Amino acid sequence: MPDLLRKPFGTHGKVHEITPATAGWRYVGFSLYRLRAGESAAEATGSTEVILVMVEGKAKVTAAGQDWGVLGERMDVFEKTPPHCLYVPNGQDWAAVAETDCTIAICAAPGKGGHPARRIGPDGISLTERGKGTNTRYINNIAMEAEDYCDSLLVTEVFTPAGHWSSYPSHRHDEDDFPRITYLEETYYHRLNPAQGWAVQRVYTEDGTLGETMAVSDGDVVCVPRGHHPCGAPYGFELYYLNVMAGPRRNWRFIPDPASEWIMARDAK
Repeated sequence: MPDLLRKPFGTHGKVHEITPATAGWRYVGFSLYRLRAGESAAEATGSTEVILVMVEGKAKVTAAGQDWGVLGERMDVFEKTPPHCLYVPNGQDWAAVAETDCTIAICAAPGKGGHPARRIGPDGISLTERGKGTNTRYINNIAMEAEDYCDSLLVTEVFTPAGHWSSYPSHRHDEDDFPRITYLEETYYHRLNPAQGWAVQRVYTEDGTLGETMAVSDGDVVCVPRGHHPCGAPYGFELYYLNVMAGPRRNWRFIPDPASEWIMARDAK
C-alpha cells in the first residue's frame, strides 16, 4: 500500500497531487496550490468533478465558460470564517489568478455530469459545534450529503481546539453496504496553529491488518483507504483539516469502533 502520510513537495506552486493511482484506490483526488499574488493555475477536470476551496487568500476564477469574479475572503484559515468555494463538473476547465498570496485546494472525484457549475459558500455555511468535552470541534460543511451540489464529492472543514480530539470516537466507512455503512475513501489536509507544531492521526483496522500512527505537520495530507482514523491536537496547538470523501454512492454512513462505541452512546444522552 502507498504511504498514508504525504508531505508537501515544497512551499510554492503545486505542493500536493494525490490521484487514485498514486493513492492506490479508486475515487478521491486531492491537489493543493500555494500561489503568490499575480501567479496563476489552471486545469481541465477531465472525467472528474472538482470543488475548488479557497483555504486562504483571494483569486480571480474562471471555470466552465463563466467568470466567477474574485473568490476568497479569509486570509488565515484559523479565522474560521466560511470558505469561498466553486464546484466545477467533469468535462470542463478552470483557471485562477491570485489576487493575494493564496492557498487553493482542489477536491476531486468521479463526475457524472449531473450538476452544473456553482459557487458554494460563504452564504449557507455556518460554523457548527459537534461533540462534548475535549471531543468538541467545529465544522464548516461545504458539500456533505445534505447539500445536493455534486455527483460524488463530500467535502467539509473541521477545526479542533488545542488539547481536543476529532474524527472521534473512532469510526470507519470502508464497506459498500448501504444503509448500514458506505465505502468512502478520504483525505485529510492538515494545518496547525502555531504552524511549527504537530498533531497525531491514527489509521487502523480492528483486526490489526492496518495500523499506522502518524505525527502530522502543518501542510501534510493523510490518506485513509479504510479503517478508523481519529486525530488528536496536543495542548497549545490548534488543528484544522479539510476532508475529501468519495465512493460508489454519495452517502456518509459509518460504524464506530466497538472499543469506543460506549463513548458515543454516553454522549448521545
